[in-house]
Amino acid sequence: MEYRGRREQRRIFDRGSAWLVPLVLLALIVAVDFQTGEKFRVVSWIILVPSIAAAVCGVGATITFALLSLVTYLAVDTAFPERYRAGTADFVLLALGGALAVIASVVRVRRERQGLHMRDIAETTRRTVLRPLPPNWAGLEHAGVYLAADMDARVGGDFYDIQPSPHGTRVLLGDVQGKGLGAVETAAALLGTFREAAYHEPDLVTVADRLEVRMCRHRGHTAALGRYDGDRFATALLLAFPQDARDVVEVINFGHEPPLAVGPRGVRPLPGGERLPIGFGDLTGDAAPTGAPACRERLGRDETLLMVTDGVTEARDRAGEYYPLLREVSRAVAADPGRAAPRRLVRLVREGVLRHTRGRLGDDTTVFAVRRLPEPETGPEPGPASTTGRPSPS
Repeated sequence: MEYRGRREQRRIFDRGSAWLVPLVLLALIVAVDFQTGEKFRVVSWIILVPSIAAAVCGVGATITFALLSLVTYLAVDTAFPERYRAGTADFVLLALGGALAVIASVVRVRRERQGLHMRDIAETTRRTVLRPLPPNWAGLEHAGVYLAADMDARVGGDFYDIQPSPHGTRVLLGDVQGKGLGAVETAAALLGTFREAAYHEPDLVTVADRLEVRMCRHRGHTAALGRYDGDRFATALLLAFPQDARDVVEVINFGHEPPLAVGPRGVRPLPGGERLPIGFGDLTGDAAPTGAPACRERLGRDETLLMVTDGVTEARDRAGEYYPLLREVSRAVAADPGRAAPRRLVRLVREGVLRHTRGRLGDDTTVFAVRRLPEPETGPEPGPASTTGRPSPS
């Protein structure tokens, strides 16, 4: 982090070739002033030079150009006969403009430092909520991308995670209603509960119930703090890959877009145990937040599960047309079955959404894909001969 801070500081004070802009402007003003002669003096326009430097250069460069402008003004103005000189008044105006330019540069650089600091905080928050996942984690090949609608914020209410457990691998992807720090706090609370419950609970339905309880407790806690912001809820997909059935996936759907099974034979949505979004469990009238059981679906070894948030399904172009996720993925996989690999699949959807919206995202966008890794081959156990390297005695 310290190295990154020094790198960002150098970027603020040393902006590459940005200093060429005020330098070229200074030279141009001097050349025009000499070309027009006594009848049309433009030397006073040098006041623009430190102003431009304050906008594109660092504080040191702005000071340099402010002083250079004063020296250049004196040199150029005294080259003309006294009756045609701009005079002392313009010199004072140039000095005052240079001083104001330096002050403006200092203020701008401080704001940029604060902006960079806030970006570091947002990046740290994002890495805390969406923790980095090791490659091939928990027997799954995976790939994911998160795009914030506010590119300066870099964090929002979308979340996903993979949790290995003694009962198999569990996966969660969701989207918290609303934006801002409240949505981030809710996502962090749900992820914390998922990581514990998914490891300890053998039944996926119990994990789902724990998420519902956590949402209700979190809303009560924020309300007690005086930060009640409505009946916040989250849509989500909760998946399980059992250890004893490698061709099966269990799905519980909390009002979310169903996952897509993508493979060489095509694209198909997977049904799930349909529930209300997390936080609406009390609407069922049950004393306990129980819901539909997990739906068990067959999943081919070469099929990838693609999960997205509504930033993908509700992405619109200028004409108001939604991004055709199913059609685009089906067409791409039909042309090249290798695109069903998680990394390539995520890249395909990401580029498609950005192209469809021309980079103007209306909501936080998350694309996450997982696929079971091939089961490691187990050869015959080595005999005594291969173990010792010598023939076994007869």
